[in-house]
Amino acid sequence: MGTPQAISGTIEEKKEQILKFFIVMPAVNTTTAFGAPNFVLVCFTSIRSWQHWLSIPLVLLFFVAFVSNITIMSVIQREHALHEPMYYFLSLLAVFDLGLCTATTPKILGILCLDMKVIHSTACFLQMYLMNILLGMESATFLFMAYDRYIAICNPLRYPTVITTSFVAKATVFIVLRNALVILPVPVSAARLQYCSKIVVEHCFCTSAAVTALACNDRTFSTLYQLIVAFGLLGSDLILIVVSYCLILRVVMTFQGNGAAAKAFSTCSSHLILISFFYTVLLVLIFTAKFEKVIPHDVPILLNVLHFLVPPVLNPIVYGVRTTEIKRGIIRMMRNGITEIRCNKFT
Repeated sequence: MGTPQAISGTIEEKKEQILKFFIVMPAVNTTTAFGAPNFVLVCFTSIRSWQHWLSIPLVLLFFVAFVSNITIMSVIQREHALHEPMYYFLSLLAVFDLGLCTATTPKILGILCLDMKVIHSTACFLQMYLMNILLGMESATFLFMAYDRYIAICNPLRYPTVITTSFVAKATVFIVLRNALVILPVPVSAARLQYCSKIVVEHCFCTSAAVTALACNDRTFSTLYQLIVAFGLLGSDLILIVVSYCLILRVVMTFQGNGAAAKAFSTCSSHLILISFFYTVLLVLIFTAKFEKVIPHDVPILLNVLHFLVPPVLNPIVYGVRTTEIKRGIIRMMRNGITEIRCNKFT
């Protein structure tokens, strides 16, 4: 009595058969109102046997990002000395950081730890929309922070009248509306494509490029619009940021006196560190995507995952460590918290 052919092969082949039968097949049979199927997210194909170990550093990064950004927002809200436009922009950045890591990390952990690969198509396109608008919002926030530093250094006498609370409010409305409206066609056009039986997304989350690549009909408009949005929003923000710092550098080089230039640049150092990391990783992602046949498939996926987790970790830590006012506010908040706990314990 021989072994049936349907269950023959190695253990890995059997796992693939079970995955296809219990996960992939139900997803094929479920469609949305747009006709798009549910998708199966496959994170790291070459390290599938031990990919669950990656969840440990990802959980730690997510925890640090969540706690540190909440701390920054709490300190700025509590400390009246920090109720200034520069710190309002930092609070806005913290909100977008929380959104970025929250929109992606729980699903990634579900895939790595619990093998929850199937994602409803509506959730997939919603995740696509949130990731894109939050990246655009973070980029625009960096731009306004660069403009804030430009006015503070190049036109310090005009700073109190130009960079006001009203200016921050208008900038926030602009950031939200610009990205919400411009990026909306990205998930909408992706949802209207036909996917036939292609449902396996070789990524940890629903990136617009990875999902639309599965479409079996013409996706020219969707692909072209994605490129226009990426270079039109993020590219223009980066160019304006570079221009701002070139103007700042030109003015700083004219400063006279011991340490005047260094002091001026020290107010921009935290911002420059975060901007450099944010856009460098984006450029690396574009570079690896161009040479995907040479670079292992999992490398750009891992870089993409880290791009949604590491900046939310770095942003509050860099500003917290390098900004004296925030550092003092954190220490004061911790002391007040400890005092309250002791008082409650003895009452």
